[in-house]
Amino acid sequence: MSESFVIIGDGVAGSSAAETLRENAPDADITVITDEGEALYNRILIKEFAKGKLPEAPISIHDEEWYEEREIDLRLNTLVVDIDTDGHTVTSHEGDTYEYDKLLLATGGTPTQLPVENSDADGIHHFWTFEDARKIKEDVEQADTGVIVGAGLLGIDFAAICGAQDVEAHYLMRGNSWWRYALSEEGAEILHDAMRERGVTPVFESGVDHFEVDDDGHVESAVDPNGEEFDADFAGVAIGLNINTEILRGTGIEHDDGGIVVDEYMQTNLDDVYAAGDCTKFNDVILGEQAQNGAWGSAKAQGETAAKNMLDYGDEEFRWVSSYSITHFDFPFLSFGHPTMGDDSVERKYSDTEWRRLALKDGRIVGGVLIGDLSPQSAYKQLMREGTHVGDEKEALVEKSFSVDDLEAPVADD
Repeated sequence: MSESFVIIGDGVAGSSAAETLRENAPDADITVITDEGEALYNRILIKEFAKGKLPEAPISIHDEEWYEEREIDLRLNTLVVDIDTDGHTVTSHEGDTYEYDKLLLATGGTPTQLPVENSDADGIHHFWTFEDARKIKEDVEQADTGVIVGAGLLGIDFAAICGAQDVEAHYLMRGNSWWRYALSEEGAEILHDAMRERGVTPVFESGVDHFEVDDDGHVESAVDPNGEEFDADFAGVAIGLNINTEILRGTGIEHDDGGIVVDEYMQTNLDDVYAAGDCTKFNDVILGEQAQNGAWGSAKAQGETAAKNMLDYGDEEFRWVSSYSITHFDFPFLSFGHPTMGDDSVERKYSDTEWRRLALKDGRIVGGVLIGDLSPQSAYKQLMREGTHVGDEKEALVEKSFSVDDLEAPVADD
């Protein structure tokens, strides 16, 4: 009798898991359940669509026929409301029950709401789904002024969208620089200057105390904790994700506010339940501790790894150095690994548009940020994957044309 696999979520983690299962188990029953109304699309490209740089067509990755051809049962617009881990079933909002031998949770997250007055007003947007991108594009094309909240990798997408659509915007940041946990002020200033050139003004030591709305309930301004008011008929909020774990209550699946806890094989504390993507806290064998990373490449690899281990536990551990690139500006930007972590760092600025910083833990690279010249990324990722101790040669690491051969005597973990 063939095995049955149920996957909750059709993002890149869930979809890549389904594809890997089908490739390796041609007779298996595979069901993919998603509450979205469309099949897998490229979350990286939706920001280019919102900027007005791409039509919808290239953004879709799989259509429904892709699943039919692979005999994968895709259930769109279907919300899972119950998981019975003892009975090995999941139940939808319509009362349909799906039985499984192995279950994969690829449920992702939901954008965090600002806990302030009028944060649900018309014209205030969060950016996560393709449908979000459509609404953002429609509103921003009609806007003259904007406010952006959230000084991270998703917030800067809003800044780029406003810049591309000629919306005069203020970017309200709680600290003294953009992404202050990964960049120093010197490195962040390169991004600040690029924003200003596009009509987006960074405002530091700020935030939102509340939004003001007009008589129709549409946002018209944001007031920061200092009492300063910024006109805005468009607002973008990107202050993080709430991981979708509500459905797990009472299931016995180990989780916390940070996500679903899995081992290096993407298995939860229950033998027949796995997780992948944004929703996971995985055992990062490179970092040496539990970590979270929802970057596209990481989520895809997690889905593939989970599928292989659902078929044969212990087949492959998840070992991945993730990266995230930004192409909004005239210079390239790339982060990799865990640039906000570590107990030490080294950085150097080479020009007005070229800078890099490496984060280290116990003398080993755990992440970094490159602005301008991305060519050393392969060498850094190699050292990270191999666990090479480099703490004694930090200055060599930031030589402009660094390569692994520049280190005197690399020593990797046994």
